[in-house]
Formats: sequence, C-alpha cells, structure tokens
Amino acid sequence: MTKLISRRAALALLVPAFAAVSFAGAATAKTAKAHASIQACALLPDTKSSTRYTLFDAPLLKAAFKAAGVPAQVLNAQASSARQKSQAEGCIAQGAKVILLDYFDPAAGAAITAEAVKQGVKVIDYDRLAVHSKASYYVSFDNVKVGVLQAKGLISALKANGKYSQKPVIAEMNGGITDNNAHLFKQGYDSVLNPLYKSGTFKKAAAGDQWTDWDPIKGRTIFDQMLARNSNKIDGVLAANDGLAGAVVAALQAQGLKPVPLTGQDATPTGVQYILAGWQSGTVYKPVKTEAAAAAKVAIALIKGKKVTTNGKVSGTPSVLLTPTWVTKANYKVLFTDKALKRSQVCAGTYAKYCK
Repeated sequence: MTKLISRRAALALLVPAFAAVSFAGAATAKTAKAHASIQACALLPDTKSSTRYTLFDAPLLKAAFKAAGVPAQVLNAQASSARQKSQAEGCIAQGAKVILLDYFDPAAGAAITAEAVKQGVKVIDYDRLAVHSKASYYVSFDNVKVGVLQAKGLISALKANGKYSQKPVIAEMNGGITDNNAHLFKQGYDSVLNPLYKSGTFKKAAAGDQWTDWDPIKGRTIFDQMLARNSNKIDGVLAANDGLAGAVVAALQAQGLKPVPLTGQDATPTGVQYILAGWQSGTVYKPVKTEAAAAAKVAIALIKGKKVTTNGKVSGTPSVLLTPTWVTKANYKVLFTDKALKRSQVCAGTYAKYCK
C-alpha cells in the first residue's frame, strides 16, 4: 500500500512538472518567432549527387537574398534526411516565412513540408518536386525536356561517328529511383529512344537500363557489369548526369576501350573537360543562376506579399519551369560567357590544349 501511495504521489508531482516543461517549450517557440532572425531558408540535399549545390546554388541563393535585403540561411543536409529535418525545424524556430526545399529524400521532404505548412511557413519545391506534398510552388527546369535533349544529343553523336545505321547497342544509366526528377529525365529520353528500340534501329544492352542512386561509385560498378554482360560491345550510353558519365569514362579507360557517344547533365568542370577531350558527347546546361534567381524571386514575393507568376503546373503544383540547353564542343564557351564556369576550371592541366 505504501508503494502504491508513493507512486501516486510521484505521478502527482510529475504531471504539473510535465505541464510546466510543455508550457516552457511553447513559450520558447513563441519567443523565437517573436525575435525572428531570418525570413527565408534554403535547404539543399547533399554534395555527392552533384557539385552544383556547393559551386553554384549556395552562393547564388545567398547573394540573391542579400541583394533583396532578406535575412536568410542556406544549408546543406550532407545526404542526411534527419539533418535536413533538423535544419528545417531550426529555420522555423528562427521565424522563416518561406523555405526553399531541395529534398534529399522525397518522403522526408513531404514530411518537412507538412510540418512547415502546419507552422504557417510556405514551402517552394526547389529543383526537385515532392509529388503530392503541400508545397505552394515548384521552381525547376523542364526536366522532361532535359531527357529529350539528352536522347537527341546521343542520336546526333551516333550519326556523327557512323554507328546510327548499324543497330547500335545502347545502355541507360538512370539517376536515383526515389528522385522524381530522375523519372522525368527518363520519361524524356525514353520518349525518344523507345520507338528506336521498338523498330530495331537501336538495341538496348543486356542489363542496360539501371538506376544508380546518382552515385558515381555505384555507377562505375554497374557499368563495369554492363560491359561484361555485353562483351564490351556498348555503342552509346545515356548517362543521366556528368557524375555518371565520368563513371562510364573511367570504366571504358580501364578496359582500354575507345570513347562512345555519351551524355551528361549539369555542365560540371569535369564533364566539360571530357567533352573537349572527346570522351563525352555533351551535357545539359541548366543555368543554376537562372534557377536560383527564379526561386529566390518567388520566395521574396511570398515574403513581401507580392504576386507570383508561374508558367505551368507539375502534378498539380503551380510551377516556374525554365529552359535547358544542350552543350557540346561547338558551344561550350557559353558556360564562360554566362560565368557558369571559369575558364581556369576547365582549361587546366592536360585539358588546356583543347581550349586553344
């Protein structure tokens, strides 16, 4: 009986204590919002799937918000959904009115969005769309068109090297299976390539349609296996980005094989170097400065209560869709003109001779 009384007494003491802690937590949250230190937050996914997030997105977004006089933070999740969730919570606590979200994981991205909206924060899906989330807007490039450009670039390269009419064997190195953008890219390039497979003009390589998680190391292993399965006879590769294209180049070089028509995306320094050296046919250039400026413009409009202009809808989300460009050896200097890349980043070391 004494033990029962003691437990009840302890519980009686704990209940008001818990209530006090909860109240204190709520008070802290209100205080944080009352003393808001930021108005916008940009959450980027990682540094592994593409170098663009460090080289371009982060500095461009910071500059755009600074120029508009909007206090903001730009954070990178470093490939951790848990970290991105924590970063979002921190942004909300600091009074952010708008979050630009380039999610690392779609499910986590949707959860972050749901919580932000619940707290009265508007979310803009940046670069990647979290399908069926509560995001207010989506800002990205027309990703189906990206895939179409890649397929057409591959076809042009196959015609240029004389393989187009020889029933070339084609491999597809897709991006991340959980990334909605990767599916949109594939939708684009398969809309062009599938009819050619069906007609017998092209032949898809054995085990030649693989998802890579945007991981160049995994991509290298996968392409090594593709080469083995096809007795090293692969005539062209649709690689979804420059990182995967680099994995293909490394595998070909390791086997002592010649270059094959090969696509990419993101216009990275290494990708452009491979284009100049003849190892990569082209890359899709999506000016991050254009995308970052468009996303920041939407965020700033929301913060200042101004109208947001869109030019389409993707999965029901009002969208700002931008136009990508196919870059080859013939027009790569546009990257220098646009200041997307510095000449010194590309025309260096053994690649300097190609820039003369």
